[in-house]
Amino acid sequence: MSTSLVLIAVSVITLVFIFKLFRNHKRDSTKNYPDGSMGFLPVIGESLSFLQAMKGNRGERWVEERVAKYGPIFKTSLMGSTTVFITGHSGTKFVLGADTEVLAPRQPVTIAAIMGKHNLFEVSGSRYKLLRGAMMSFLKPESLRGHIKRMDGMLKTHIDEATRGKETIHTISFMKKLTFHVACHVLFGITDDATEQALYEDFGHCFEAMWSAPFNFPGTTFRRGIQAREKIIKKMLPIMEKRKEQLKEGTLNPKNDVLTCMLSLETEAAENGDQEEPVTQQEVIDNFISLMIAGHDSSAVVLTWIVWKLAKDPVIYENVVKEQMSILNERKQRQGEGGEDDERLTWSEIAKMKYTWRVAQEVMRVIPPFFGSFRKAIRDTSFGAYDIPKGWQVFWVSYGTHMNKDIFNDPTKFDPSRFESKSIPPYAYVPFGAGPHTCIGNEFARVEALTVIHHLVTKFEWSLVNPDEKITRLALPYPEMGLPINLKPKQKYSHN
Repeated sequence: MSTSLVLIAVSVITLVFIFKLFRNHKRDSTKNYPDGSMGFLPVIGESLSFLQAMKGNRGERWVEERVAKYGPIFKTSLMGSTTVFITGHSGTKFVLGADTEVLAPRQPVTIAAIMGKHNLFEVSGSRYKLLRGAMMSFLKPESLRGHIKRMDGMLKTHIDEATRGKETIHTISFMKKLTFHVACHVLFGITDDATEQALYEDFGHCFEAMWSAPFNFPGTTFRRGIQAREKIIKKMLPIMEKRKEQLKEGTLNPKNDVLTCMLSLETEAAENGDQEEPVTQQEVIDNFISLMIAGHDSSAVVLTWIVWKLAKDPVIYENVVKEQMSILNERKQRQGEGGEDDERLTWSEIAKMKYTWRVAQEVMRVIPPFFGSFRKAIRDTSFGAYDIPKGWQVFWVSYGTHMNKDIFNDPTKFDPSRFESKSIPPYAYVPFGAGPHTCIGNEFARVEALTVIHHLVTKFEWSLVNPDEKITRLALPYPEMGLPINLKPKQKYSHN
Protein backbone atom coordinates (compact mmCIF):
# COMPACT_ATOMS: atom_id res chain seq x y z
CA MET A 1 0.00 0.00 0.00
CA SER A 2 1.40 3.42 -0.94
CA THR A 3 2.25 6.03 1.66
CA SER A 4 -0.54 8.31 0.45
CA LEU A 5 -3.17 5.57 0.85
CA VAL A 6 -1.93 4.81 4.36
CA LEU A 7 -2.20 8.50 5.27
CA ILE A 8 -5.71 8.69 3.85
CA ALA A 9 -6.76 5.58 5.79
CA VAL A 10 -5.28 6.91 9.04
CA SER A 11 -7.03 10.24 8.47
CA VAL A 12 -10.39 8.56 7.93
CA ILE A 13 -10.04 6.48 11.10
CA THR A 14 -9.00 9.56 13.02
CA LEU A 15 -12.05 11.52 11.85
CA VAL A 16 -14.37 8.64 12.76
CA PHE A 17 -13.15 8.77 16.36
CA ILE A 18 -12.96 12.53 16.78
CA PHE A 19 -16.63 12.91 17.65
CA LYS A 20 -16.52 10.03 20.09
CA LEU A 21 -13.44 11.38 21.81
CA PHE A 22 -14.82 14.91 21.89
CA ARG A 23 -18.02 13.63 23.43
CA ASN A 24 -16.12 11.57 26.03
CA HIS A 25 -13.88 14.49 26.98
CA LYS A 26 -16.62 17.12 27.43
CA ARG A 27 -16.36 18.47 30.90
CA ASP A 28 -19.35 18.26 33.20
CA SER A 29 -19.10 21.14 35.66
CA THR A 30 -20.67 18.97 38.37
CA LYS A 31 -17.95 16.31 38.06
CA ASN A 32 -14.39 16.29 39.37
CA TYR A 33 -12.32 14.49 36.72
CA PRO A 34 -8.62 13.73 37.23
CA ASP A 35 -6.15 16.14 35.67
CA GLY A 36 -3.93 15.01 32.83
CA SER A 37 -3.07 15.31 29.17
CA MET A 38 -4.93 13.58 26.33
CA GLY A 39 -2.00 14.00 23.96
CA PHE A 40 -1.98 15.93 20.70
CA LEU A 41 -3.44 13.31 18.35
CA PRO A 42 -7.02 11.98 18.49
CA VAL A 43 -7.28 8.19 19.00
CA ILE A 44 -3.52 7.83 19.52
CA GLY A 45 -3.31 10.24 22.46
CA GLU A 46 -0.21 9.36 24.50
CA SER A 47 -0.10 5.75 23.28
CA LEU A 48 3.14 6.16 21.32
CA SER A 49 5.05 7.85 24.13
CA PHE A 50 3.79 5.22 26.61
CA LEU A 51 4.79 2.31 24.35
CA GLN A 52 8.18 3.90 23.65
CA ALA A 53 8.75 4.34 27.37
CA MET A 54 7.79 0.71 27.99
CA LYS A 55 10.11 -0.50 25.26
CA GLY A 56 13.00 1.37 26.87
CA ASN A 57 12.00 0.12 30.35
CA ARG A 58 11.11 3.69 31.31
CA GLY A 59 7.46 2.97 32.09
CA GLU A 60 7.90 3.80 35.78
CA ARG A 61 9.51 7.14 34.88
CA TRP A 62 6.69 7.87 32.37
CA VAL A 63 4.11 7.38 35.11
CA GLU A 64 6.09 9.25 37.78
CA GLU A 65 6.49 12.30 35.52
CA ARG A 66 2.72 12.55 35.28
CA VAL A 67 2.21 11.80 38.97
CA ALA A 68 4.55 14.71 39.78
CA LYS A 69 2.55 16.98 37.48
CA TYR A 70 -1.04 15.83 38.06
CA GLY A 71 -1.03 13.69 41.21
CA PRO A 72 -1.30 9.92 41.92
CA ILE A 73 -4.54 9.75 39.91
CA PHE A 74 -4.34 11.20 36.41
CA LYS A 75 -6.00 10.80 33.04
CA THR A 76 -4.58 10.33 29.57
CA SER A 77 -5.56 8.67 26.27
CA LEU A 78 -4.23 5.18 25.52
CA MET A 79 -5.16 2.78 22.72
CA GLY A 80 -8.06 4.97 21.60
CA SER A 81 -9.71 5.36 25.01
CA THR A 82 -9.65 7.87 27.86
CA THR A 83 -7.63 6.18 30.59
CA VAL A 84 -7.28 6.92 34.31
CA PHE A 85 -3.99 5.82 35.90
CA ILE A 86 -4.32 4.90 39.57
CA THR A 87 -1.15 4.41 41.60
CA GLY A 88 -0.34 3.36 45.16
CA HIS A 89 -1.51 0.63 47.51
CA SER A 90 -5.02 1.97 48.08
CA GLY A 91 -5.42 2.44 44.33
CA THR A 92 -4.34 -1.12 43.60
CA LYS A 93 -6.78 -2.42 46.20
CA PHE A 94 -9.58 -0.31 44.69
CA VAL A 95 -8.97 -1.54 41.13
CA LEU A 96 -8.25 -5.21 41.80
CA GLY A 97 -10.86 -5.54 44.52
CA ALA A 98 -13.67 -3.80 42.66
CA ASP A 99 -16.81 -5.69 41.70
CA THR A 100 -16.90 -6.57 38.01
CA GLU A 101 -20.16 -4.66 37.72
CA VAL A 102 -18.16 -1.52 38.52
CA LEU A 103 -14.73 -2.16 36.98
CA ALA A 104 -14.64 -5.00 34.48
CA PRO A 105 -11.42 -6.52 33.11
CA ARG A 106 -11.77 -5.06 29.62
CA GLN A 107 -8.66 -4.85 27.47
CA PRO A 108 -7.61 -2.33 24.79
CA VAL A 109 -8.87 -2.99 21.28
CA THR A 110 -5.67 -4.68 20.07
CA ILE A 111 -5.54 -7.16 22.97
CA ALA A 112 -9.27 -7.88 22.76
CA ALA A 113 -9.03 -8.45 18.98
CA ILE A 114 -6.29 -11.07 19.40
CA MET A 115 -7.64 -12.82 22.49
CA GLY A 116 -11.29 -12.53 21.47
CA LYS A 117 -14.16 -10.80 23.24
CA HIS A 118 -15.20 -13.95 25.13
CA ASN A 119 -11.90 -14.59 26.90
CA LEU A 120 -11.73 -14.72 30.69
CA PHE A 121 -10.11 -11.27 30.87
CA GLU A 122 -13.18 -9.73 29.18
CA VAL A 123 -16.19 -11.48 30.70
CA SER A 124 -17.75 -10.93 34.12
CA GLY A 125 -20.57 -12.13 36.35
CA SER A 126 -21.96 -15.65 35.94
CA ARG A 127 -20.09 -16.15 32.67
CA TYR A 128 -16.78 -15.47 34.34
CA LYS A 129 -17.60 -17.92 37.14
CA LEU A 130 -18.61 -20.64 34.67
CA LEU A 131 -15.49 -20.38 32.49
CA ARG A 132 -13.15 -19.89 35.43
CA GLY A 133 -14.66 -22.92 37.12
CA ALA A 134 -14.03 -25.08 34.07
CA MET A 135 -10.39 -24.05 33.92
CA MET A 136 -9.87 -24.35 37.67
CA SER A 137 -11.18 -27.92 37.65
CA PHE A 138 -7.83 -28.74 36.03
CA LEU A 139 -5.58 -25.98 37.43
CA LYS A 140 -6.38 -26.34 41.14
CA PRO A 141 -3.56 -27.89 43.23
CA GLU A 142 -5.33 -31.19 43.92
CA SER A 143 -5.74 -31.73 40.16
CA LEU A 144 -2.17 -30.71 39.32
CA ARG A 145 -0.75 -33.29 41.71
CA GLY A 146 -1.58 -36.02 39.24
CA HIS A 147 0.42 -34.28 36.51
CA ILE A 148 3.66 -33.54 38.41
CA LYS A 149 5.60 -36.61 37.30
CA ARG A 150 4.46 -36.24 33.71
CA MET A 151 5.46 -32.57 33.66
CA ASP A 152 8.82 -33.35 35.25
CA GLY A 153 9.63 -36.09 32.74
CA MET A 154 8.63 -33.84 29.84
CA LEU A 155 10.70 -30.89 31.10
CA LYS A 156 13.74 -33.08 31.77
CA THR A 157 13.62 -34.53 28.24
CA HIS A 158 13.10 -31.13 26.61
CA ILE A 159 15.93 -29.50 28.58
CA ASP A 160 18.31 -32.37 27.77
CA GLU A 161 17.50 -32.23 24.07
CA ALA A 162 17.58 -28.42 23.80
CA THR A 163 20.96 -28.12 25.57
CA ARG A 164 22.74 -31.15 24.09
CA GLY A 165 25.98 -30.01 22.49
CA LYS A 166 25.23 -26.34 23.26
CA GLU A 167 27.76 -24.13 24.98
CA THR A 168 25.56 -21.04 24.67
CA ILE A 169 21.78 -20.62 24.62
CA HIS A 170 19.49 -17.60 24.40
CA THR A 171 17.48 -17.93 27.59
CA ILE A 172 14.26 -16.17 26.56
CA SER A 173 13.93 -18.20 23.36
CA PHE A 174 14.79 -21.39 25.24
CA MET A 175 12.21 -20.67 27.96
CA LYS A 176 9.46 -19.63 25.54
CA LYS A 177 9.77 -22.89 23.61
CA LEU A 178 9.99 -24.86 26.84
CA THR A 179 6.89 -23.32 28.44
CA PHE A 180 4.95 -23.46 25.15
CA HIS A 181 5.79 -27.17 24.91
CA VAL A 182 4.47 -27.77 28.43
CA ALA A 183 1.35 -25.67 27.77
CA CYS A 184 0.57 -27.65 24.61
CA HIS A 185 1.03 -31.06 26.22
CA VAL A 186 -0.16 -30.56 29.80
CA LEU A 187 -2.64 -27.67 29.60
CA PHE A 188 -4.23 -28.46 26.25
CA GLY A 189 -3.36 -32.05 25.34
CA ILE A 190 -1.76 -31.10 21.99
CA THR A 191 0.95 -33.68 21.40
CA ASP A 192 1.57 -33.50 17.63
CA ASP A 193 4.99 -31.91 17.00
CA ALA A 194 4.06 -30.30 13.67
CA THR A 195 0.91 -28.74 15.14
CA GLU A 196 2.87 -27.47 18.14
CA GLN A 197 5.52 -25.82 15.95
CA ALA A 198 2.94 -24.18 13.68
CA LEU A 199 1.01 -22.87 16.68
CA TYR A 200 4.22 -21.54 18.26
CA GLU A 201 4.90 -19.37 15.21
CA ASP A 202 1.30 -18.13 15.05
CA PHE A 203 1.19 -17.26 18.73
CA GLY A 204 4.42 -15.31 18.34
CA HIS A 205 2.68 -13.02 15.82
CA CYS A 206 -0.35 -12.73 18.10
CA PHE A 207 1.71 -11.61 21.05
CA GLU A 208 3.50 -8.93 19.04
CA ALA A 209 0.16 -7.62 17.75
CA MET A 210 -1.44 -7.18 21.17
CA TRP A 211 0.67 -4.11 21.94
CA SER A 212 0.86 -2.65 18.45
CA ALA A 213 -0.92 0.27 16.80
CA PRO A 214 -4.55 -0.78 16.05
CA PHE A 215 -4.28 -0.33 12.27
CA ASN A 216 -5.48 -3.35 10.32
CA PHE A 217 -3.62 -2.65 7.08
CA PRO A 218 -1.54 -5.10 5.01
CA GLY A 219 2.00 -5.31 6.33
CA THR A 220 1.21 -4.03 9.83
CA THR A 221 2.01 -5.96 13.00
CA PHE A 222 -1.66 -5.87 13.96
CA ARG A 223 -2.77 -7.37 10.62
CA ARG A 224 -0.21 -10.19 11.00
CA GLY A 225 -1.60 -10.89 14.46
CA ILE A 226 -5.19 -11.03 13.20
CA GLN A 227 -4.16 -13.39 10.40
CA ALA A 228 -2.24 -15.56 12.88
CA ARG A 229 -5.34 -15.77 15.09
CA GLU A 230 -7.35 -17.00 12.09
CA LYS A 231 -4.70 -19.65 11.38
CA ILE A 232 -4.82 -20.82 15.00
CA ILE A 233 -8.60 -21.20 14.84
CA LYS A 234 -8.35 -23.13 11.57
CA LYS A 235 -5.84 -25.54 13.15
CA MET A 236 -7.82 -25.99 16.36
CA LEU A 237 -11.35 -26.55 15.03
CA PRO A 238 -10.70 -30.13 13.80
CA ILE A 239 -8.97 -30.97 17.09
CA MET A 240 -11.92 -29.62 19.05
CA GLU A 241 -14.48 -31.49 16.92
CA LYS A 242 -12.64 -34.76 17.42
CA ARG A 243 -12.54 -34.28 21.18
CA LYS A 244 -16.25 -33.45 21.34
CA GLU A 245 -16.98 -36.73 19.60
CA GLN A 246 -14.75 -38.58 22.06
CA LEU A 247 -16.53 -36.90 24.97
CA LYS A 248 -19.91 -37.97 23.61
CA GLU A 249 -18.63 -41.54 23.18
CA GLY A 250 -17.21 -41.54 26.71
CA THR A 251 -13.69 -42.36 25.49
CA LEU A 252 -12.16 -39.08 26.74
CA ASN A 253 -11.93 -37.89 30.35
CA PRO A 254 -13.22 -34.30 30.71
CA LYS A 255 -10.44 -33.58 33.22
CA ASN A 256 -7.57 -34.60 30.94
CA ASP A 257 -6.65 -30.97 30.19
CA VAL A 258 -8.08 -27.44 30.24
CA LEU A 259 -9.27 -27.51 26.63
CA THR A 260 -11.20 -30.73 27.15
CA CYS A 261 -12.67 -29.32 30.39
CA MET A 262 -14.09 -26.36 28.47
CA LEU A 263 -15.33 -28.55 25.61
CA SER A 264 -17.10 -30.82 28.10
CA LEU A 265 -19.24 -27.86 29.20
CA GLU A 266 -20.30 -27.26 25.60
CA THR A 267 -21.03 -30.96 25.06
CA GLU A 268 -22.94 -31.38 28.34
CA ALA A 269 -25.06 -28.32 27.60
CA ALA A 270 -25.97 -29.63 24.15
CA GLU A 271 -26.96 -33.02 25.59
CA ASN A 272 -28.93 -31.71 28.59
CA GLY A 273 -30.61 -28.83 26.81
CA ASP A 274 -31.43 -27.16 30.10
CA GLN A 275 -28.65 -24.64 30.47
CA GLU A 276 -29.75 -21.09 29.76
CA GLU A 277 -26.49 -19.94 28.24
CA PRO A 278 -24.47 -22.93 27.04
CA VAL A 279 -20.74 -22.55 26.48
CA THR A 280 -20.13 -21.74 22.85
CA GLN A 281 -17.42 -22.80 20.46
CA GLN A 282 -16.27 -19.18 20.24
CA GLU A 283 -15.85 -18.99 24.02
CA VAL A 284 -13.72 -22.13 23.98
CA ILE A 285 -11.53 -20.75 21.17
CA ASP A 286 -11.08 -17.32 22.76
CA ASN A 287 -10.12 -18.82 26.11
CA PHE A 288 -7.76 -21.31 24.51
CA ILE A 289 -5.92 -18.43 22.80
CA SER A 290 -5.87 -16.16 25.86
CA LEU A 291 -4.78 -18.91 28.26
CA MET A 292 -2.06 -20.10 25.88
CA ILE A 293 -0.66 -16.55 25.67
CA ALA A 294 -0.86 -16.05 29.43
CA GLY A 295 0.26 -19.59 30.19
CA HIS A 296 3.62 -19.58 28.48
CA ASP A 297 4.84 -16.02 27.82
CA SER A 298 4.72 -14.78 31.41
CA SER A 299 6.21 -18.03 32.76
CA ALA A 300 9.06 -17.81 30.23
CA VAL A 301 9.84 -14.25 31.26
CA VAL A 302 9.86 -15.07 34.99
CA LEU A 303 12.14 -18.07 34.41
CA THR A 304 14.48 -15.97 32.30
CA TRP A 305 14.94 -13.40 35.05
CA ILE A 306 15.47 -16.13 37.65
CA VAL A 307 18.30 -17.47 35.47
CA TRP A 308 19.67 -13.92 35.22
CA LYS A 309 19.58 -13.42 38.99
CA LEU A 310 21.22 -16.77 39.75
CA ALA A 311 24.05 -15.86 37.37
CA LYS A 312 24.47 -12.44 38.97
CA ASP A 313 24.44 -13.62 42.58
CA PRO A 314 26.62 -16.68 43.39
CA VAL A 315 25.43 -16.81 47.00
CA ILE A 316 21.78 -17.12 46.02
CA TYR A 317 22.70 -19.63 43.31
CA GLU A 318 24.56 -21.80 45.84
CA ASN A 319 21.66 -21.62 48.30
CA VAL A 320 19.25 -22.76 45.59
CA VAL A 321 21.63 -25.57 44.56
CA LYS A 322 21.93 -26.68 48.19
CA GLU A 323 18.15 -26.93 48.56
CA GLN A 324 17.70 -28.79 45.27
CA MET A 325 20.55 -31.23 45.90
CA SER A 326 19.15 -32.01 49.35
CA ILE A 327 15.96 -33.15 47.61
CA LEU A 328 17.95 -35.49 45.34
CA ASN A 329 19.98 -36.80 48.30
CA GLU A 330 16.84 -37.51 50.35
CA ARG A 331 15.34 -39.36 47.40
CA LYS A 332 18.51 -41.43 46.98
CA GLN A 333 18.41 -42.29 50.67
CA ARG A 334 14.77 -43.41 50.42
CA GLN A 335 15.59 -45.56 47.42
CA GLY A 336 18.48 -47.12 49.34
CA GLU A 337 16.05 -48.03 52.06
CA GLY A 338 13.77 -49.79 49.61
CA GLY A 339 11.60 -46.85 48.59
CA GLU A 340 10.06 -46.30 45.17
CA ASP A 341 12.69 -46.32 42.43
CA ASP A 342 11.41 -43.29 40.51
CA GLU A 343 13.65 -40.41 39.44
CA ARG A 344 10.79 -37.98 38.76
CA LEU A 345 9.77 -35.17 41.09
CA THR A 346 6.84 -35.61 43.43
CA TRP A 347 4.37 -33.12 44.89
CA SER A 348 6.00 -33.43 48.33
CA GLU A 349 9.42 -32.64 46.83
CA ILE A 350 8.00 -29.55 45.12
CA ALA A 351 6.65 -28.47 48.52
CA LYS A 352 10.19 -28.59 49.97
CA MET A 353 11.52 -25.99 47.52
CA LYS A 354 10.69 -23.10 49.84
CA TYR A 355 13.86 -21.06 49.41
CA THR A 356 13.84 -21.50 45.62
CA TRP A 357 10.28 -20.21 45.46
CA ARG A 358 11.12 -17.23 47.67
CA VAL A 359 13.87 -16.35 45.18
CA ALA A 360 11.31 -16.55 42.38
CA GLN A 361 8.91 -14.37 44.39
CA GLU A 362 11.59 -11.74 44.94
CA VAL A 363 12.48 -11.76 41.23
CA MET A 364 8.81 -11.08 40.44
CA ARG A 365 8.74 -8.27 43.00
CA VAL A 366 11.80 -6.52 41.56
CA ILE A 367 10.93 -7.25 37.90
CA PRO A 368 7.15 -7.78 37.87
CA PRO A 369 6.03 -9.77 34.82
CA PHE A 370 3.18 -7.31 34.30
CA PHE A 371 3.67 -3.56 34.57
CA GLY A 372 -0.05 -3.28 35.25
CA SER A 373 -3.33 -3.99 33.55
CA PHE A 374 -6.51 -2.39 32.24
CA ARG A 375 -10.03 -2.30 33.59
CA LYS A 376 -13.10 -0.53 32.19
CA ALA A 377 -15.70 1.43 34.14
CA ILE A 378 -19.02 -0.36 33.56
CA ARG A 379 -20.86 2.41 35.39
CA ASP A 380 -20.00 5.81 36.82
CA THR A 381 -17.74 5.43 39.84
CA SER A 382 -15.20 7.42 41.83
CA PHE A 383 -11.91 7.06 43.68
CA GLY A 384 -9.79 9.50 45.62
CA ALA A 385 -12.37 12.28 45.24
CA TYR A 386 -12.24 11.95 41.45
CA ASP A 387 -15.10 10.88 39.20
CA ILE A 388 -14.53 8.10 36.67
CA PRO A 389 -17.31 8.04 34.06
CA LYS A 390 -18.79 4.93 32.54
CA GLY A 391 -16.75 3.79 29.52
CA TRP A 392 -13.35 5.11 30.64
CA GLN A 393 -10.39 2.76 31.00
CA VAL A 394 -8.59 2.37 34.32
CA PHE A 395 -4.96 1.26 34.59
CA TRP A 396 -3.15 0.20 37.76
CA VAL A 397 0.63 -0.18 38.06
CA SER A 398 2.41 -2.95 39.98
CA TYR A 399 5.61 -1.08 40.87
CA GLY A 400 3.55 1.33 42.99
CA THR A 401 3.41 -1.31 45.73
CA HIS A 402 6.37 -3.58 44.89
CA MET A 403 8.89 -0.76 45.38
CA ASN A 404 7.05 1.00 48.21
CA LYS A 405 9.37 1.37 51.23
CA ASP A 406 6.35 1.54 53.56
CA ILE A 407 5.41 -2.00 52.47
CA PHE A 408 8.77 -3.62 51.69
CA ASN A 409 11.73 -2.65 53.84
CA ASP A 410 14.67 -1.47 51.70
CA PRO A 411 12.77 -2.30 48.49
CA THR A 412 15.76 -1.93 46.13
CA LYS A 413 17.60 -4.72 47.97
CA PHE A 414 17.13 -8.26 46.63
CA ASP A 415 16.09 -10.19 49.72
CA PRO A 416 14.19 -13.51 49.38
CA SER A 417 13.85 -13.75 53.17
CA ARG A 418 11.18 -11.00 53.12
CA PHE A 419 8.74 -13.71 51.97
CA GLU A 420 9.37 -15.92 55.01
CA SER A 421 6.80 -13.99 57.04
CA LYS A 422 3.11 -13.44 56.36
CA SER A 423 3.28 -9.70 57.07
CA ILE A 424 2.84 -8.49 53.47
CA PRO A 425 -0.60 -6.82 53.32
CA PRO A 426 -3.20 -7.87 50.75
CA TYR A 427 -3.03 -6.15 47.36
CA ALA A 428 0.63 -5.18 47.94
CA TYR A 429 2.39 -8.07 46.17
CA VAL A 430 0.60 -8.53 42.86
CA PRO A 431 2.61 -10.45 40.21
CA PHE A 432 -0.44 -12.70 39.79
CA GLY A 433 -2.97 -9.97 40.40
CA ALA A 434 -5.15 -10.05 43.51
CA GLY A 435 -8.74 -10.24 44.66
CA PRO A 436 -11.50 -11.88 42.60
CA HIS A 437 -9.41 -11.87 39.42
CA THR A 438 -6.24 -13.47 40.77
CA CYS A 439 -4.47 -15.37 37.97
CA ILE A 440 -6.00 -18.83 37.69
CA GLY A 441 -2.67 -20.32 36.58
CA ASN A 442 -0.52 -19.18 39.51
CA GLU A 443 -0.19 -22.67 41.01
CA PHE A 444 0.61 -24.20 37.62
CA ALA A 445 3.23 -21.47 37.06
CA ARG A 446 4.77 -22.16 40.49
CA VAL A 447 5.11 -25.88 39.86
CA GLU A 448 6.47 -25.35 36.36
CA ALA A 449 9.04 -22.76 37.48
CA LEU A 450 10.31 -24.86 40.39
CA THR A 451 10.62 -27.94 38.18
CA VAL A 452 12.60 -26.06 35.52
CA ILE A 453 14.95 -24.46 38.06
CA HIS A 454 15.46 -27.84 39.76
CA HIS A 455 16.78 -29.36 36.54
CA LEU A 456 18.87 -26.35 35.58
CA VAL A 457 20.74 -25.91 38.87
CA THR A 458 21.35 -29.64 39.40
CA LYS A 459 22.71 -30.06 35.87
CA PHE A 460 24.42 -26.78 34.99
CA GLU A 461 26.43 -23.79 36.02
CA TRP A 462 26.15 -20.74 33.78
CA SER A 463 27.39 -17.22 33.23
CA LEU A 464 25.99 -14.21 31.40
CA VAL A 465 27.39 -13.38 27.96
CA ASN A 466 26.34 -9.74 28.45
CA PRO A 467 26.39 -8.95 32.20
CA ASP A 468 24.99 -5.45 31.67
CA GLU A 469 22.14 -6.46 29.35
CA LYS A 470 19.21 -4.05 29.59
CA ILE A 471 15.48 -4.68 29.96
CA THR A 472 12.95 -3.81 27.28
CA ARG A 473 9.19 -4.16 27.67
CA LEU A 474 6.65 -5.26 25.12
CA ALA A 475 3.99 -5.72 27.76
CA LEU A 476 6.37 -8.17 29.48
CA PRO A 477 9.98 -7.41 30.53
CA TYR A 478 12.37 -8.98 28.04
CA PRO A 479 16.18 -8.96 28.10
CA GLU A 480 17.22 -6.73 25.21
CA MET A 481 19.47 -9.36 23.60
CA GLY A 482 17.58 -12.46 24.68
CA LEU A 483 19.86 -13.14 27.68
CA PRO A 484 22.48 -15.43 26.10
CA ILE A 485 24.26 -17.56 28.72
CA ASN A 486 27.32 -19.80 28.66
CA LEU A 487 26.40 -23.27 29.92
CA LYS A 488 28.75 -25.57 31.79
CA PRO A 489 27.31 -29.03 32.50
CA LYS A 490 28.02 -30.46 35.93
CA GLN A 491 30.03 -33.66 35.72
CA LYS A 492 27.32 -36.10 36.74
CA TYR A 493 24.90 -34.73 34.15
CA SER A 494 27.25 -34.18 31.22
CA HIS A 495 25.66 -35.33 27.95
CA ASN A 496 27.17 -38.37 26.32
